[in-house]
Amino acid sequence: MRRVCVFTGSSLGHRDEYRAAASDLGCELAARGIELVYGGADVGLMGAVADATLAAGGRVTGVIPEALVAKEVAHAGLPDLRVVASMHERKAAMADLSDGFIALPGGWGTLDELFEALTWGQLGLHAKPCGVLNVTGYFDQLLAFMDHMIDEGFVRPEFRPMLTVAGSAGELLTRMADYRAPAIEKWVERRVER
Repeated sequence: MRRVCVFTGSSLGHRDEYRAAASDLGCELAARGIELVYGGADVGLMGAVADATLAAGGRVTGVIPEALVAKEVAHAGLPDLRVVASMHERKAAMADLSDGFIALPGGWGTLDELFEALTWGQLGLHAKPCGVLNVTGYFDQLLAFMDHMIDEGFVRPEFRPMLTVAGSAGELLTRMADYRAPAIEKWVERRVER
C-alpha cells in the first residue's frame, strides 16, 4: 500500500484516546512510507491524523469540497490540498487516490465513507483492504451489528473478512498489507420462482 485513505471525525470526541490513536496512525503511516489521503480539514481527528503524519515527515493529500473551504475548515498546512465541487466528488477522488481505507472513530460521515468502500469491494469494483482502528472498543457495537446482518441473511458470511479490525495502528496496517479480496463471483441470490 502506497496510499491509505483515512475516514474519521471532524470532532475530537470525548476521550483522549481517540486523538492519541489518530496521532499514532499518522506517525505509523509516515514511518512505513505510506501517504495519508483524507478529507482535507484541520479540525477534529481529521486534523490530528494529518498533523501527526506531517510532523513525522510523511506525505499528506487532502481532498475537500468547496463548501467546507468556505466554512474555513480546510487545512492550510497541506502541500497537496485538492478542492472539489461536492461530497460525492470528494469520496470518488479519495477512493481513486488510495490503495486502502481505514476508519478511525467518527460520526455519520465516517460510517458513510467506510460502508461505501466496503460495498464497492463487495461489488468487485475494487480489491482494496478496508479496516477499522477499534480504539477503546469504539466500533464494538457496529461490528456486532455487522454480524447480525450476516446472521439475518443480508450479508454473506464470505464477505465478513473484508473488514480488518485491530486495536493498534501497526497491527492494522500489517494486517491490511496481507489482505486478499474474497474471490466470490456471485454476490446476490437470484429470485427463486415459487
